[in-house]
Formats: sequence, structure tokens, C-alpha cells
Amino acid sequence: MLAKRVTVLRGGLSSEREVSLASGENIIEALNTAGYEVTDLIANDNLNEIVNSLTKNRPDVVFNALHGNFGEDGAIQGVLEWLNIPYTHGNICSSAIAMNKKITRILLHEAGLPIAKGKSVPITLLDSGDPFPVPYVVKPIQEGSSVGVHIIQSNDASIRQKQREKIIKEWIFGQEALIEQFIPGKELTVCVLDDKALTVTDISSGTNIFYDYNAKYQAGQSTHTVPAVIHPQAFQTALDYAQKAHKILGCDSVSRTDFRYDNHNETQDQPGDLYILEVNTQPGMTKTSLLPEQAAFCGITYPELCSHLVEKAKCRT
Repeated sequence: MLAKRVTVLRGGLSSEREVSLASGENIIEALNTAGYEVTDLIANDNLNEIVNSLTKNRPDVVFNALHGNFGEDGAIQGVLEWLNIPYTHGNICSSAIAMNKKITRILLHEAGLPIAKGKSVPITLLDSGDPFPVPYVVKPIQEGSSVGVHIIQSNDASIRQKQREKIIKEWIFGQEALIEQFIPGKELTVCVLDDKALTVTDISSGTNIFYDYNAKYQAGQSTHTVPAVIHPQAFQTALDYAQKAHKILGCDSVSRTDFRYDNHNETQDQPGDLYILEVNTQPGMTKTSLLPEQAAFCGITYPELCSHLVEKAKCRT
């Protein structure tokens, strides 16, 4: 049987372009090692070029290594469905839902899963005062990799006012923002592969107050403890919540659910409190990314992980 022809689609238009390019480079190397016939397709702002390339050199599978808008919001998934080319990761619906934190919060809350208190507000509302008790988080409704995330925590009202003014001035993420209660404690994540949670990772971001863009993608900016050393009940609950979130959003093949774990009241008999931050249908595949790390912990090599996602690729129409 001839090796499958795989086109790795990377780059894209979003603020996560560099992450996508790095992920795609690793994936190409891994798939070549695994014996696939691999084509590299770097996406830009010309959709016709993407369609023409995929039509002319039609692959058996597209490995979707795009991140952010157009890559994981259902847009490119719709194009691939129209072309009737099997592709990896989330379908149109799950991608669009997971990318929209506002909708994700509604679905998770209705399913009884824990989320931080929060609301969406016009970004201009920040000009009139704090929209939420301090400390709180301001984040885009549709971005990934912690792009555009700000934490407001100063007790000084004048400092907070300057922060809010700066956020408004530099805001490029639409007319609304998501405001959430800041949850102290640990940053945890759980990857789900084929409907099964892999393990729990505890992420320490050093001097950073949260797991921001630099901590995620620059070597040495964060420390990952796999498996996380937390209360056993909290560990199992995180696995269960991730699997439920994966199912509720209709995720395919793989997802990653990020948590905050407030452990300040944790005792030997009582775990702390878990809160879901978001669900990601396109987990990063760079050398510092969490999915490959958890897969390796479970005995799955990077080429095996990439191969598995290719073999699970499909059209959904």
C-alpha cells in the first residue's frame, strides 16, 4: 500500500502565525520520519492559492497545523469540507464553539462544569471603571495562546485606570472583551486523545503571574510537572472534566482543557477547587507544547502522535 500523501497546512493569518509555523515544521519532520509523503503548504491571506494548491496536488489528508482565526474557528474546516479532503483535529462546529470563549462558557456552565465568574462587556466600558471586583482578567473572546490577556490586580485605583486606558487604546480584538474573576493557585492542563484523558500537567510560569505567550513558547520560561502533584481527587476530577468538556463541545480526536486550581484551602482530606478556563481543539505541537509532552508520558512518541492524528483524519459532511 502506498504511503498516504499528507499536506501540512501551517502559517495562517492570526497572531499565532509563528506558533503555527513552528508546529508545522516539527510535524513535517515527524511525518517524513513515519514514512508519509509530505507537502508543506504555508497559508497566507490568499484563499484562492490554498484552494488551488490543494486541488492541483490533492492530498489524502490535510494535517491542520493552523492556530487562531481561520485555522481553528471553523473557517478552514469549512473549506476542507467543501473540497471533500479529510483533515485532522476539530470539525467545523466544535472548532467554532471552542474558539469562542463566550459560547464555550455557556455550554460548560449549562452542563454543570465549573467556570470562573465572568461576563462579556463592550471594551469601551473599561473607560468608566472596573467592570469586576479586583483581581480580574480581561481577555479576547476569540484568541488563543493567551494573546491579548491582561490581569488587573493593583489596589491603586489610578494604576488600574491607566491599565484600562492602555488596554482600550491597544485593543484589536473586536468590540467586546471577556471579563473573568482571577483564580489564584495553579495552572493545570489535560489533553484528551480519542475521548480519553491522558494525564494532568502542572504549569509553573516562574515570575509570570499566568501562563502567557512567552511562557508557552519560549524555552525556559515555564516548568511542566507531569504528572501534576496535586490532591488525588482533584487529579481525577480534572481528567473527568476534560473528557466531559471534550464531549460537550463535540471535539474530534484531540483537545486540551486548561484549568485554574485554587488550592489554598486544600487539605489531606479535601481537594481545592477546579475552574475550566478554555478548551482548545488545536493544541500546540511545538517542542515545548503540552500535548506532545503528555503523549510522551503515556508512551506515545511525537511521530506516533502525528501519525495517529493523520490516521484519524476525516471529513464530516
